Amino acid sequence: MTPEELRADVPALANGDTAYLNYGAHGPSPSYVVDASSSFLADHEYGSADADPYDVAFDAYETVRSRIADFLGADPEAVALTQSTTDGINRIAGAIEWDSGDVVVRTDLEHPAGVLPWQRLEREGVEVRVLETTDGRIDREAFAEAVEDATLACFSAITWTHGTRLPVADLVEIASAAGAFTLVDAVQVPGQRAMDVTEWGADAVAAAGHKWLLGPWGAGFLYVDPDSASDLAPHSVGYRSVETPSATGVEYHPGARRFEIGSASPAPHVGLLEAIDAIESIGLPTIEARIERLTDRLKNRIDDDRLVSPREYESGLVTIADDDPEATVERLADREIAVRSLPWPEAVRVSVHAVSTADEIDAVADALGDTA
Repeated sequence: MTPEELRADVPALANGDTAYLNYGAHGPSPSYVVDASSSFLADHEYGSADADPYDVAFDAYETVRSRIADFLGADPEAVALTQSTTDGINRIAGAIEWDSGDVVVRTDLEHPAGVLPWQRLEREGVEVRVLETTDGRIDREAFAEAVEDATLACFSAITWTHGTRLPVADLVEIASAAGAFTLVDAVQVPGQRAMDVTEWGADAVAAAGHKWLLGPWGAGFLYVDPDSASDLAPHSVGYRSVETPSATGVEYHPGARRFEIGSASPAPHVGLLEAIDAIESIGLPTIEARIERLTDRLKNRIDDDRLVSPREYESGLVTIADDDPEATVERLADREIAVRSLPWPEAVRVSVHAVSTADEIDAVADALGDTA
């Protein structure tokens, strides 16, 4: 498959009326992704009188967990099926026995998914340290000082604010050496860059497939290192979380499956498998090379004083300073160009995928030039 062929499979992009450049928030799905989800749901419900719906669902859980694990470079036992990145981060936050005086370290680059769970813990006496950064970069010495006595460190693999790639393995090594649990928000990675969670060495990695993978909403996934999982006791518990559901006590399922709870529909994850197949049929090296060419094309039209993202390629997220981002997003929408504003920095973010076109890049560059 080529990026052009994948684009043609996406109904939201097929008519070409709108220059869609907001993949960092949501990636419209190909028709066969939605069809796979819909077909599973129909078969599960319509066939429930003839086939045990629990057996059908559990078979699907195992299939999708195995496929997602392979995509992440992990063992199936290390992967839990979640609804979203936020869901995965919260499941980790709820599985640690927090004491007053414990310390969480996060950066000032985190999405609300990596902010709100820790703000809640502050009410229980947990200290939250916010590491200040510069131009979407983390100073390693400052990070090492911040995590020196930390219980947990949470940071992103690709920043949603700047599109910068953080040195995940290095930060994990620093935090782990200090005895901190490491939790990575990786939602901006799958679908635009290859990822092997075992190479990062983190205790946990949360992500989802509804952005660059062009999968459905509700198809999140959580990697948990097998050695780390055994020390985690999720507060939310259901029959999928335990070895044997009974009234005699809670014996968590070994590995990441302890984070799965109850009768969640496998339909979104079934659709995600089709999305993964499509992305892999193109090949992530091809996808990344095309994103680099298109983002370079856009950045060449943006002056240095407006370009917030690095001029050299790091990801498909291109952030451009703007005095009134929300008004600019509305003006571009009137010109049938879809981008988004950011709460911080004061900027507009353009998300460029391999399925984007040179004409779309030129259109958004022209429009941004007109609003400068």
